[in-house]
Amino acid sequence: MKKRITPAFALLTAFGVAALFLSACGKEAAPPAPKYTDAPAVKTRVYRLAIHPLHNPEKLVRAYQPLIDHLNQQIADARFSLEASRDYDEYERKFRARTPDLLLPNPWQTIEAMKVGYEVIAMAGEPGDFKGIFLVRRDSGISKPADLKGKAVAYPSPTALAACIMPQWFLHQHGVNVNRAIENRYVGSQESAIMNVYLKQVAVGVTWLPPWRQFQKDHPQEAAQLKVAWETPPLISNSLMVRDDLPPKVRARLRAELLKLNDSEQGRRILAGMETARFLPATDADYAMVREFVARFEAQVRPVENK
Repeated sequence: MKKRITPAFALLTAFGVAALFLSACGKEAAPPAPKYTDAPAVKTRVYRLAIHPLHNPEKLVRAYQPLIDHLNQQIADARFSLEASRDYDEYERKFRARTPDLLLPNPWQTIEAMKVGYEVIAMAGEPGDFKGIFLVRRDSGISKPADLKGKAVAYPSPTALAACIMPQWFLHQHGVNVNRAIENRYVGSQESAIMNVYLKQVAVGVTWLPPWRQFQKDHPQEAAQLKVAWETPPLISNSLMVRDDLPPKVRARLRAELLKLNDSEQGRRILAGMETARFLPATDADYAMVREFVARFEAQVRPVENK
């Protein structure tokens, strides 16, 4: 027997369903209650470290990313990132525009960066390591600087201090007119300078010790066909610089972390990957000798830059 549904019952039932529906919709549409906290919202600043083209960009990142990771672990309220450059020209344009927060430049770039407001806080590596080396093939027959007359020489860049300026001064001191007696080829990177001599594109490839040591590790068979013919006297190593608007607290923490890297096993592994013995205390004043050396070089050999 079917139950009879009266009009009044139907009306009440419809009204109840509608009320439940509207109640549920109201709950979904209600905005969330605001949450309050005493802690201010802080966005961590990222500081970019630009390193001059010691290696090609991929290899440079492999060598220096562990340092960046370490700094990010050790320094609170700051983040660091790594910036590579395609070649020396690009790197020098960057720091002259004051775009990187931090620099790891060669000593000539160091004195140039001072002109636009960067300051030295440390030296990267032992000064005795900073010397140019002349690489020749073992079958080249080259034994003295005079043998280079009429031949081509490869360098990373005309502004590379250890891998160009100091070697050209060395040749000048040994009676070779670098502007007339040899062909100078600026090939963009340290590794390219080494490969040019290996591939017999030039008689000599000029670089400095860390890239040569890295090349020997990465390409032992090719390196075995080369030898160091001569090396220059040392000068002073690369610097670590900060832009003059870096917060003093971050500057102090960064310097402290760099100087103590050699005190721990992890830090020594980071340094070994960069082919850097250690970071040493240094200031702008330590690089005055570079300014004096470059002045002699430009007076007797050539301008460092063609402006």
